[in-house]
Amino acid sequence: MTVAKLGAVVLDCPDPRALAGFYAEVLGGTVEVEGDGEWVDLKVPDGRTLAFQAAPGFVPPAWPAPEQSQQFHLDLTVEDLDAAEQAVLALGAKPLDTDDSSRSWRVYADPAGHPFCLCAC
Repeated sequence: MTVAKLGAVVLDCPDPRALAGFYAEVLGGTVEVEGDGEWVDLKVPDGRTLAFQAAPGFVPPAWPAPEQSQQFHLDLTVEDLDAAEQAVLALGAKPLDTDDSSRSWRVYADPAGHPFCLCAC
């Protein structure tokens, strides 16, 4: 018996609307702004919700940083790693660990600094 089911993954960030817009371009879906925009939901096509919460003191995780935790990251499955890389870079992502072309994954930071992976797995 389960106690709960996952409602949403929530990312703290300085600008919820902007970060929701970035992920809407990457994942598709509909951006829903609540109230004054301190909380924004992205309803992705598969029915899941990725949410964004205003955090004025937000400090992005460092990559790589053995002395600090990255806290979490998103794995985003893609069919064409090179094409997906070009798309996320054009949207404002920053490469973090992308040099090894023999791997089936690459690491980026979204515009607020959260790490995410593109995975052709």
